[in-house]
Amino acid sequence: MKGELIIKLKKSDNFAPIDPESLAGTPVLTPFTKLLNEENIRIRPLVPDLQVESLEDGESNQETNLSVLSGYYLVDAPDDRLETLLAKFNGRAEIEAAYIKPPAQPASTLAAPETTAPTPDLSSRQGYLDASPNGIDARYAWTIPGGTGSNVNIIDIEGAWRFDHEDLNQNQGGVIGGQESSDPGWRNHGTAVIGEFSGDQNPFGIVGICSDANVRAISIFGNSSSSGAIVQAANSLQPGDIILIELHRPGPRYQYQNRPDQGGFIPIEWWPDDFDAIQYATGRGVIVVEAGGNGSENLDDPLYDQRPTNFPAQWTNPFNRSNRDSGAIVVGAGAPPPGTHGQDHGPARSRLSFSNYGTIMDAQGWGREVTTTGYGDIQGGTDENKWYTDSFSGTSSASPIVVGSLGCVQGVLRAHNLNILTPIIARNWLRETGSLQQDAPDRPVSQRIGNLPDLRQLIAKALNQ
Repeated sequence: MKGELIIKLKKSDNFAPIDPESLAGTPVLTPFTKLLNEENIRIRPLVPDLQVESLEDGESNQETNLSVLSGYYLVDAPDDRLETLLAKFNGRAEIEAAYIKPPAQPASTLAAPETTAPTPDLSSRQGYLDASPNGIDARYAWTIPGGTGSNVNIIDIEGAWRFDHEDLNQNQGGVIGGQESSDPGWRNHGTAVIGEFSGDQNPFGIVGICSDANVRAISIFGNSSSSGAIVQAANSLQPGDIILIELHRPGPRYQYQNRPDQGGFIPIEWWPDDFDAIQYATGRGVIVVEAGGNGSENLDDPLYDQRPTNFPAQWTNPFNRSNRDSGAIVVGAGAPPPGTHGQDHGPARSRLSFSNYGTIMDAQGWGREVTTTGYGDIQGGTDENKWYTDSFSGTSSASPIVVGSLGCVQGVLRAHNLNILTPIIARNWLRETGSLQQDAPDRPVSQRIGNLPDLRQLIAKALNQ
């Protein structure tokens, strides 16, 4: 997978904005554009066709945040040239910051039997739908008008999906941006994610937490990037809708240890352009749910106060919200009840060993034994459209549970003509309600991942606001 070399240009009266189309045979060469021509490379805005779309009356105008994003550019160059180009860019008068973002990965820990029979009803294996404290009480939400997520829009950001899966035929808007990866790992991952909250209400397979919500997707590949995808998603949604970011990246400790696994992976808002894009989205009133990462990291570690050399000079640790706050809801991975699918991962709602933790974590979802679409380990065969799993895992499986919970609540509020949740209110309510995190040996509650959502509590709070 390809890394990303990001540059942030300084704003200056005597330095014109870069026009990517002018870099081939540009008639006027500044020292910087001359360097680009000499190196035979092009740069392009991280957020193409940047513009502020009109907001509803009373919503805050986000021109300032969007102006910040306009300074970011992606360098189109092969992976084996990124380090060399980074060295040439650093220290140039026109450049405020230049850094390499390692390739994003799906925040799942998953590393098929054949069938020709009709798909059975697998919903009894979806324990996360059950009543609290073991599940989120989704079946209760479905008895309340709007509780299946009606009139709510959700966009998933990652790499690929299978929207023609037999259990994903209703309320699906498909891929609206980027180019899907051909990697089956990304495709299975995306399919599993959206199955959790968007699986069809029918007599077979699984059922989504908020199955009446409209679901679309944007890929980070092709002509897109993670930050560009976030901005596109924000501009495609209305206040109260939801973005799910199913990505994490290797952070500074991963690089120090050169680990072969996901130890040291952290949430993507660590990188400046991703943080600014998330803040733009939440500033528009769009709820952003972000996978907390599978790096086993304490995100309160002083390591994260240290500004990476190539980050902008004004950068501060985003995991400390007293510094700055993206507005996102960050999700950790908790254990399902012991005995789920015959497995025991520790006390229910205790932090799973791979999950990152810290004060920034807002809520948890099941990080093991999640039954959903994709992968094919409980139903496989030659037709991927009939694949199902009951072992989806990671903060990747946890985050859609939080998204589905919020989709149910927003649907209830819209059905009752009540004020919808803003990003900050949604985050606060997740922290104030839910089934409490539990201790596990060597994983105490002081290693915070937050509570498991409880829809009965959340809906009662919503209807009595």
